[in-house]
Amino acid sequence: MTANEIIAKIRAALPDAEVEMQDLTGTSDHWKAVIVSGQFAGKSLIERHRLINAALAEELKGPIHALTLDVKTPDEAAR
Repeated sequence: MTANEIIAKIRAALPDAEVEMQDLTGTSDHWKAVIVSGQFAGKSLIERHRLINAALAEELKGPIHALTLDVKTPDEAAR
């Protein structure tokens, strides 16, 4: 699975998301995602993770083996 495919799935769920992907192993199955979205405002860290996990539910069953998330609101990212 490519970074662009993952980004598209995340943006389908969170249209305002700014997403940076990093392939941690070079095998396209261990990823780190840095995601900034206004939709994270007022949500706990676990709620934010659940939004992303729901957007990538099918991919997390197979092509994505591991996903590290760094999820922030625009205000948090600006600090």
